Amino acid sequence: MKTAQKLAQGVAASTPLGDAHHVTVEDLIHCLPMRYEDRSNLAQIRDLQNGTWATIEVEVRIAGTYPVKGGRLRIFEISGTDSTGQVRAFWWNQGYLQNSFKQGRRLLLYGQWKRSRRGFYEAENPDYEFARDDDDTDPIHTGRRVPVYRKLGDMRAKQLRSIMHHVLERVDLSEIEEIVPEEVLTRNKLIPRTAALRQVHFPADDAPLELYNKFQSPAHQRLIFEEFFWLSLAMGLRREGRAESPKGTVIEVNDRVRTAVRAVLPFKPTNAQKRVLREVVGDMTGTKPMNRLLQGDVGSGKTIVAVQAAIVAIENGYQAAIMVPTEILAEQHASNVKRMLAKAPYRVEALTGSLGTARKRRLHADIEAGEVDLVIGTHALIQEAVKFYKLGFVVIDEQHRFGVLQRGELIKRGYQPDVLVMTATPIPRSLVMSVYGDLDLSIIDEMPPGRKAVITKVRGEDARRKIYQFLDKKIREGGQVYIVYPLVEESEKLDLLNATQMAEHLQTSVFPNFRVGLIHGRMKQEEKDLVMDEFRKGGIHLLVSTTVIEVGVDVPNASIMIVEHAERFGLSQLHQLRGRVGRGEDQSYCILIGGDKRSSEARERLAIMEETSDGFKVAEKDLEIRGPGEVMGTRQSGLPTFRVGNIVRDYVVLEAAKREADHLLTVRRNSRETARLVEVVRRQPKFGLATVG
Repeated sequence: MKTAQKLAQGVAASTPLGDAHHVTVEDLIHCLPMRYEDRSNLAQIRDLQNGTWATIEVEVRIAGTYPVKGGRLRIFEISGTDSTGQVRAFWWNQGYLQNSFKQGRRLLLYGQWKRSRRGFYEAENPDYEFARDDDDTDPIHTGRRVPVYRKLGDMRAKQLRSIMHHVLERVDLSEIEEIVPEEVLTRNKLIPRTAALRQVHFPADDAPLELYNKFQSPAHQRLIFEEFFWLSLAMGLRREGRAESPKGTVIEVNDRVRTAVRAVLPFKPTNAQKRVLREVVGDMTGTKPMNRLLQGDVGSGKTIVAVQAAIVAIENGYQAAIMVPTEILAEQHASNVKRMLAKAPYRVEALTGSLGTARKRRLHADIEAGEVDLVIGTHALIQEAVKFYKLGFVVIDEQHRFGVLQRGELIKRGYQPDVLVMTATPIPRSLVMSVYGDLDLSIIDEMPPGRKAVITKVRGEDARRKIYQFLDKKIREGGQVYIVYPLVEESEKLDLLNATQMAEHLQTSVFPNFRVGLIHGRMKQEEKDLVMDEFRKGGIHLLVSTTVIEVGVDVPNASIMIVEHAERFGLSQLHQLRGRVGRGEDQSYCILIGGDKRSSEARERLAIMEETSDGFKVAEKDLEIRGPGEVMGTRQSGLPTFRVGNIVRDYVVLEAAKREADHLLTVRRNSRETARLVEVVRRQPKFGLATVG
C-alpha cells in the first residue's frame, strides 16, 4: 500500500489531481477511463485492411533511428514480421526505444494500420508491449480489453494504464471502505465497490464492451449511483438545515400591503407572474426562511415580481436588497426600479464601487440608520462594511449560482432574511434537482402579452453583403445593432474573426457614416461601463462585442443581434444573446452567421435556434448535446463535478439515488446507519455542509 501511495502522489505531482501530499490511492483509482478498446483478438499481417485498428504479434527484423526535417525531428523505426508478412512501425522522437527493440525480439503492436506506397502496412506511434515469453507478466496495453484514459498533466494514456494496473495489482481494495449501506446495494442490484473499481479499469475478457463504452456496465452503474447518492444526501441535509434555521422576519399581508404592491404595477401581470408572487409571498409569511429559485426566460418579468416581494417586506418595516453580478447592471436595475417606484414613498439607492468615498460613507450610514428601503448593488453588498438596520428580504439576481454562499455569509453576519435567487438561464429539470435541489422552485413560463418573438435566421458567409445592407437600412430607421464575436485575439487554430480588427473594418470600410463601438473582456470595468452607457443613450449605432454583453444589459432600442461564428457558441449562450434584443416595440432579429466548416452538431444547434424561442426547449437540447458541466460552466455554477456520472445520461440512476437518500433522511432518520452516512457527507468539503443542520 505504501508503494501505491507514493505512486499516487507521484502522479499528482505532475498532473492537475490536486495537492500531491494529500492525494490518496483512492483519488488515483477514481480517475476512470474515458473509453475502452478491444485489443484481445490478435490479427495476422495478411488479414490487415487499410485503416483498421488491430493488434499483431511480430518479430523485430530491423530497428534504427534517423533524422527528418533537417535534423529537427528524429524517427525510430522498426520492421517486423510474422509468418504471413511484414509491417513497419515508427515513433517520433523516441530514440531511447532502440535499447529495447533488439533484433529477434517478439512484441505486440496495437495501432491503425495503413497501406504504404511500398505495398506493406505501417503504423504511426502504435502502442507496444513485449510478448509474454519475453516478459513474464500478462500484457497491459495489447491482447486484452484495454482502458483508454484522458491525458493527465504530463501523464499520457499508456503511462496511466501501467500505473493503474500496478496499483490495482498491489493494493488490497478491501481497505477502501464500502460506504453505501448493504440493503441499498441489494435493493438496487449494485455490485460491491471493490469489484466495481477493479472492473471499471480492466474489464473481464468476456465483459460486454459496448456497455462499458456507454457507461452502463455494472461497474459504472455502481460508481454512478454512489456519486448521486452522496449528492442527494447533501441536498436533503441542506433542506433540513433550512427547515431548522430560525425565521428572521415576521411578515403579514393585509389590505394596506396589497394596495402598495398593486400600485407599482406598470401593466397587468401575467397569470404566471401572479402565481409566482403568491408562492414567494407564501414563503415570506410562513414559518421557515424562504430560499426559493425564481426561474424565467429573458423578458418574462422576473424583476417586477422581485420588486413586489421587496415592497411586501418594506411595508412590514424591513429593508430589502437586490444583488446583481456587475456594477452596470446594478445601476441599470436601480434606474428601472426608481422609475417603477417614482410615486411610491420608498428610497431606492444603488451601492457600487464607482461611488466617491464621501458619498459611499454617507450611503453606508443611511443604510445602517434604516433610511434606505431598497439597496441595489453587486455582491459587495454583503461585505462587512455594509451594515443594515433591519434586512428582511434579499434577491440574488445571477447568471448561474452564487446563492448558497451568499446566504451563508448573511447568516454569519447575524441576518436571517428571506432569500430569492433569480436566474434567466432556463435550467432543465434534471439540473434543477442536482444544482438547486435545496431550493424551492418557481417558474415564470409565460411572456408578457404583445411582446414580439425575435426572428432568428442562420446565414453563411455568402450572405454577408445582404446582411450589411439590411443593417444599414435598420440603423437609418433609428435602430441599433449588437455584433458579437467569440474571441478577443485571433487564433490560427480556430480561424476566428478578431473583434478588435472587425470593429475597425466596420467603422472605416462598411459603416463610415455610423458610429461603431467596441467592448471586450480585457477592458477595465469602467471602460466597459462607459461604452455600454453610450450605447444605451444612442451615441453608438453598432456595438461590436465579445460575449461580455451576454448578462442582462437592457437597451430597448437595440433590435438586431448578429452573432459571428455562431457555431462556436453553446445553445444556451446563443439564447441568452438573443435575449438582448426584442425588448422594445419594434420587430427584432437575431442573425447567426456560421462558418463554412460547421460540424453536424453545430448545424443541429443552429437549426434549433431557428425553430424555437422557448428557453426551456433550448436548454434541454443544449444539455443533451453538451452535458451539464459545459452547459452550466462547472466552476461558476456550483454544479457538483462528477467523476463518472452524467445527470442527463444517468437520470434514472439519479432518481433511484434520490429515493434512497430521501428514505434514509425521513423513514430512517434516527438510525445509526443514517447518522454514519450524514457524518461521511459532512466530511466532504465539496458539499459545503460543515455548518448545516
